[in-house]
Amino acid sequence: EVLDLTITPSSTNTTTASACDSYVWAVNNQSYATSGTYTHVVGCVTEVLNLTITPSSTNTTTASSCDSYTWAVNGTTYSASGTYTHVVGCVTEELNLTITPSSTNTTTASACDSYVWAVNNQSYAASGTYSHVVGCVTEVLNLTITPSSTNTTTASNCDSYVWAANNQ
Repeated sequence: EVLDLTITPSSTNTTTASACDSYVWAVNNQSYATSGTYTHVVGCVTEVLNLTITPSSTNTTTASSCDSYTWAVNGTTYSASGTYTHVVGCVTEELNLTITPSSTNTTTASACDSYVWAVNNQSYAASGTYSHVVGCVTEVLNLTITPSSTNTTTASNCDSYVWAANNQ
């Protein structure tokens, strides 16, 4: 009797993997949704999968800004409204951004003694340039204040008098 014997040494191949939500193992085309250690044996070869599954998540930030906005998540400056995403690992950061262009309105005014600015209902008694910001709008007041004065004329006359200030 003849024994024709073939001895094949056994072997083990180990794969370590991380994935978000699920992982398809190419060895057996199986999908796994749970962390763990999995094995698949074909003949004398044992395939081992050390798998870490992390659930994916989304964090949403809503922001409004004048002209531009720098998102702390990725350090990027945006100048247009829109929805932006940034993915790190299994976490998706989402930015819902509203950009409003800034504007400036200028009012030039002159008054005696004081002026009440309708923009903020403040009274001003000195000439100068004043500003008031609401949202993305800057209101500017260029104000000239002139102190009022009174001139007194003392006159005495019989029967009539013509006042030079108004010819009456």
